[in-house]
Amino acid sequence: MRHDFVEKNIGLMIVLTLVAMSFGGLAQVVPLFFLQSTTTPIEGLKPLPALVLEGRDIYIREGCHVCHTQMIRPFRSETERYGHYTVAGEQVYEHPFLWGSKRTGPDLARVGARYSDEWHRAHLYNPRDVVPLSNMPGFPWLFENIVSGEDTAAKMTALRIVGVPYADTDIANAAAPFAGGDVKEIDALVAYLQQLGTLIKQKR
Repeated sequence: MRHDFVEKNIGLMIVLTLVAMSFGGLAQVVPLFFLQSTTTPIEGLKPLPALVLEGRDIYIREGCHVCHTQMIRPFRSETERYGHYTVAGEQVYEHPFLWGSKRTGPDLARVGARYSDEWHRAHLYNPRDVVPLSNMPGFPWLFENIVSGEDTAAKMTALRIVGVPYADTDIANAAAPFAGGDVKEIDALVAYLQQLGTLIKQKR
């Protein structure tokens, strides 16, 4: 009788369904906050230095994460192409995560040190110069725009609030790499790409 009442009352049915889903979600998600494998940084992981941090923000601004995931699944078809599967300990300092679910382009989780700086520069200026069938757009403005670094210290301070262990000296010296006024956005973006996934790659 109670079962019939719930099934015939759509409002109550929705509420009870949401409650059941919430409990199920909590049962799956909450334990992850207490598992050492998901909360402990892998060996060698450090907060991104100033230049790389700015490169990451450029990567996000230009929408690179929309077409390129940074999450290698633990399947042979993926690990043979991209390298070691992604582990949670690599992502501890990532805010926001750049995992994604769509691959218009290849996964970039292990792209660090796979190509030279010159290759990345050519690829970002005009992708078809190095990959003839690429449908990726070019980003020539990155070669002209200057990175001032005036907001880098504030970014580090905000990240420290959410758990990224930036030291006071890191924040105090955040603008130093940009002092000459000659750091282009392409320099920062390439620096970011060249460090992606290298800690795991070195152990393979």
